Amino acid sequence: MSFFGYIFLFLVLRWLYSLFVNSSTTTQRTGAPFQQRSTTVSPEDFELHLLTLSSIVMKADGKVTQNEIQYVQQYFVSSYGKDRANAIFKVFNEVVKKREINPARVCQYLNARTRYESRLQILHFLFGIAQADGHVSSPEVNMLQQIAGYLRLTQRDFISIKAMFVKDQDNAYKILEIDKSVPDHEVKKAYRTMAKKYHPDKLIDMDEAYKKGAEEKFRKVQEAYETIQKERGMV
Repeated sequence: MSFFGYIFLFLVLRWLYSLFVNSSTTTQRTGAPFQQRSTTVSPEDFELHLLTLSSIVMKADGKVTQNEIQYVQQYFVSSYGKDRANAIFKVFNEVVKKREINPARVCQYLNARTRYESRLQILHFLFGIAQADGHVSSPEVNMLQQIAGYLRLTQRDFISIKAMFVKDQDNAYKILEIDKSVPDHEVKKAYRTMAKKYHPDKLIDMDEAYKKGAEEKFRKVQEAYETIQKERGMV
């Protein structure tokens, strides 16, 4: 095995240890109760954790479609290149996939090492997987809601991102996280808040595929605002 092969194997084993061994923890008490120490997730760890969450979402409704698999493959290839993506899939299939995965523990690991904006984008990506076959099923929505809770995302943010993928009444208002009865000035305020939250510049530390996802989410916010403007005749 080459030197780089040993390095990659070491990183994978380190990830597996942190994922499955209970003694691995990244929290400490420093003032506030259970305050988490901020650390940086390595690219290898992040990729494998993200692939693990992807597999959980794909299996949520009891069937894994080819469209869902292709969606994930295209993301990893466009983000990391074909060779690196294939290496990630190989390790996942041979080692990780054979173990029982605890989504709460995967999310706990990510919570300690990623910013809130990045976790919003993770949820957006997972919804994209669920929608890849043309429909987001109820079991998939339930699993995504659980994952959102594990990622410590608010219910309002979950409903907002869900509205970008699941057609329902008053979706434009749900995307902006407001009630349909609010006055026009509150609509404008909500738009400014959401546009700031989902601006692609919030993800400058993420890869290009994630930035594209952020741009898509930002565009959905703009479209929701324009829909409400037309509906109300706002100037």
